[in-house]
Amino acid sequence: MTQTIAPRVRTLVLLLLAAACALLAGAGPASAHAAVTGSDPGQGAVVDKAPARITLTFSEQVALSDDSLRVLDPEGKRVDTAEPANVSGTTYAVPLHSGLPDGTYTVAYQVVSADSHPVAGAYTFSIGAPSKTSVSVSGQSTDDGVVGWLYGFGRYVSYAGFIVMAGGAAFVLACWRRGSGVRPVQRFVVSGWVALTASTLALLLLRGSFTGSGKVSDIFDLSLLGQVLQTKSGAALVSRLLLLAAAALFIAVLFGAYDKREDAEEKRDLTFGLSIGGVVVAAGLAASWAMSEHASVGLQAGIAMPVDVLHLLAVAAWLGGLGALLVALYRTPADTPVDAPAVRRFSQVAFGSVLALIATGTYQSWRQLGSWSAFTDTRYGQLLLAKIALVVVLVGVAWISRRWTGRLAETVPVEAPAVREKERVGAGAETAGDVDIAADGDEEVPVEEEGEGGSGPDTDEQPDSERAAQLARQQAARDAARQKRMRDADPNRFGLRRSVLAEAGIAVVLLAVATVLTQTEPGRTEQEAKAATSAAASSSADAGASGALTLNMPFDTGGEDGKGIVTIDVDPARVGGNEMHVYVERPNGRAFDIPEVKVEFTLKAKDIGPLPVVPDHIATGHWSANGVQIPMAGDWQVDVTVRTSDIDEVTVSKNAQIG
Repeated sequence: MTQTIAPRVRTLVLLLLAAACALLAGAGPASAHAAVTGSDPGQGAVVDKAPARITLTFSEQVALSDDSLRVLDPEGKRVDTAEPANVSGTTYAVPLHSGLPDGTYTVAYQVVSADSHPVAGAYTFSIGAPSKTSVSVSGQSTDDGVVGWLYGFGRYVSYAGFIVMAGGAAFVLACWRRGSGVRPVQRFVVSGWVALTASTLALLLLRGSFTGSGKVSDIFDLSLLGQVLQTKSGAALVSRLLLLAAAALFIAVLFGAYDKREDAEEKRDLTFGLSIGGVVVAAGLAASWAMSEHASVGLQAGIAMPVDVLHLLAVAAWLGGLGALLVALYRTPADTPVDAPAVRRFSQVAFGSVLALIATGTYQSWRQLGSWSAFTDTRYGQLLLAKIALVVVLVGVAWISRRWTGRLAETVPVEAPAVREKERVGAGAETAGDVDIAADGDEEVPVEEEGEGGSGPDTDEQPDSERAAQLARQQAARDAARQKRMRDADPNRFGLRRSVLAEAGIAVVLLAVATVLTQTEPGRTEQEAKAATSAAASSSADAGASGALTLNMPFDTGGEDGKGIVTIDVDPARVGGNEMHVYVERPNGRAFDIPEVKVEFTLKAKDIGPLPVVPDHIATGHWSANGVQIPMAGDWQVDVTVRTSDIDEVTVSKNAQIG
């Protein structure tokens, strides 16, 4: 719930928007959630000779395991020979077996980025010529499996637990101190602590499998757990558990000694101490996320982490306090209803939280997006737009709640004690004639009387006492129900409960979107990766357009010295004039001369050719031709006719992309 925005507040909002425009206009480079920005060989490349190693370049440094980079042949067998290693900066390589045959090979990678998120994918390249492959390049990520789903759910529960625990405690201390003695509010805060503790333990167990194999059987692998504890994410989760022990002590004091403290000055001092301690513990818990996720890497990490902590605290104060208010409105006993001043105080806290969220959210959006186009062109930006829309709707509903708060009036059932005493006296007179009701209290006081048999109270006292106690419990229940009806009959309170319930429903959806957002590659990184990939593809295309095309074709004319290899070099292999060189070698690699070499180019897709080229003999085993015209780009068939004697001749062919 928020207050109506005053003129000076509108000015503040406009200033924040102006700052956002300036930040987005001057965005610089950053990285988070690693992405592949280059590879050698490149995706879809066709190389003539088998490479000695495969290299991948990421947008940031990543953590590797033994199986982080795998190279598979067309049959799905691994052809890499050692563990991957960092060769320079953000470039990583894995060596390959020598003499790999022609065909299509698959490179699969699975690494952990500096912001703790697993990054997986695959691509193919070919040696000699493309071929069929039995390897599937889809489904490489663990996010889509059971472990990935469990890990995502655990993250949602951890965020929800933190918000409920921290926000509920803040609501009690800052808005409604009487709530420390209300059992439903106590259960609400404690349930947040339990949820956060359980989800943190679950995330520790799931982490190894989530960043590795993705198998359910690896969840309880202690060796993986040991590896996780040595990582930044493992350290953050362990720190969170230690802070949760301090949070348990805080909750015990808040709902124990604090509630029982009656001296006003002592309670004021304890309130101050709990407030300071609670802020420290809550900030530490929020830092356990900031130190291991998006805020910890990339641009201005030293500023981003404190901003992220403040953002989480503001979310907890708003949404967690909202949940505590909902519990107070629906579940508190009739004799301790949440009062209008408490609701108004929460309205002020929520308004301050919204302002903090606007400021910190603007900075986070600039840092993670970097440009206006990223809002619509990236998944992170689209999710962020959905989150912003939900926040706007939530603020709108909160404004409605504030209107109900302004009308809220406490209905105190002042006539209840008199009615209760009258009804209980009547009931006691009818059922127990030997029971007298004390005029100055609510307890039944039995009066001893002797009957004719002289038995006196020995026969009637115990049944009458039990009956009186039963009547008292029934009357108390009737009084509580009457008070609840009178309280709920207030239309303003009824309207407030409905609007707060709507706020809570929207908050649940908002938290789900925010959780998915923290697991999504930031828009800035996604755009940088796309730009790097496009640049690499453009560079590769330019290299193909301006570099020499080399074709190696074995031949056998059938005669004496009829075996060899003819090599065709076309430079720059593009539309227009080209320089062509022809080399003829024996199988042992030594150059030799033959009577004649002829070359023809045919573009069958366009019915162009054959275009004949007769090169000039330059040196032993070397022929060349200048000004070879290629009229159109396409997949050209290159036919080379080799004559080794007057009657021994053969034509060999190979296709190549030219232009």
